[in-house]
Amino acid sequence: MRSEKFEFTGFDGSTLAGRLDRPVEPPRAVAIFAHCFTGSKDLLASRRISQRLASRGVAVLRFDFTGLGDSEGEFANSNFTSNIEDLVAAAKALEDHLEAPSMLIGHSLGGAAVIAATQRIPGIKAVATIGAPADPEHVSHNFGKWVEEIKSEGEADVCLAGRPFTIRKHFLDDIACAKLDDALPKLDAALLVLHAPRDVTVGIENASSLFLKAKHPKSFVSLDDADHLLTRGADADYAASIIATWSAKYLSLPKTDLPQPETGVRAIERDPGGFLNRILAPRDRIVFGDEPKRLGGTDLGFTPFEMVATGLGICTTMTMRMYARRKGWEMESAHVDVTWEQTDRHNTTFERRITLDSSLSEDQRKRLIEIADKCPVHRMLEGNIEVETSGAD
Repeated sequence: MRSEKFEFTGFDGSTLAGRLDRPVEPPRAVAIFAHCFTGSKDLLASRRISQRLASRGVAVLRFDFTGLGDSEGEFANSNFTSNIEDLVAAAKALEDHLEAPSMLIGHSLGGAAVIAATQRIPGIKAVATIGAPADPEHVSHNFGKWVEEIKSEGEADVCLAGRPFTIRKHFLDDIACAKLDDALPKLDAALLVLHAPRDVTVGIENASSLFLKAKHPKSFVSLDDADHLLTRGADADYAASIIATWSAKYLSLPKTDLPQPETGVRAIERDPGGFLNRILAPRDRIVFGDEPKRLGGTDLGFTPFEMVATGLGICTTMTMRMYARRKGWEMESAHVDVTWEQTDRHNTTFERRITLDSSLSEDQRKRLIEIADKCPVHRMLEGNIEVETSGAD
């Protein structure tokens, strides 16, 4: 996965800052992630979900709404309607830069925004919400004692999550008129509602309302004891995994890969103009192989020699760890640096530098370094290697 800056123009002409998390290969689909009220594109849930989808072949744009995070503009001039306009602008920018999005994901008020925006963005096949309110006006409970001041004075400085924000009367008026009752039955896309039953910011009854008003296909997944912002990594990862798995069906991701090999590895060329390869191994493990740009590659994966060196390095640490366990030695950590030099076409020298923690005695350290030479990959590289080649049926 790679992440790059992505800027575009928002509803009021301000430059909005985003990150485009994209797979190493050309994306199979494109999505937009809308963050929670006064949140940002860089919150844990935003990052984890975007990165998980990118690892599955879906490029995801996560961006800061007007006046928030790294985006320009005045937050005080924004409202729920402007969030929808920012989403529409993001979709247009993606269409111009990469391809039109086919999925929208929204967290909290961002979830309500993506539901409302779907009819404005052609081609959306899947919509996922996390802790979303069934009514955008729900967010007004955050303003508490400031509501009357906003109504009477036209604005007030409100403290939200320890930060001051200027909320103006037009914001309250806007969310009072913004209803999802019409958008949900007309949602021409599959809907996934994720919500934590113990969410004290947006109650679980909101998830029930969203689910009941929407037409099929629709799904609900409980986030168990997660908090509203999914601040625990395990909760964010769980939500990311669910969205990635669920969306594959509705995005109709093409099955262009050969099946995973039962043994060994499979190299699949991905870039006829360069050298990018997708390396498949059993149990759905994926690595990318490539060459540096100076050799005509794209520098997005391991070089062949780096892969060989990696095998030697990890085999060395494993061999030492197994020996230390068998001896009952308290070895906290070990790391191995592997470099290589080709003296000619047929001869390569690998240099292995082993670093062991200071808790080991000198005799123990010496013995472990001796054991390193017994690692299977080391022996394979020093032995007689034959390669048999045949054409596949």
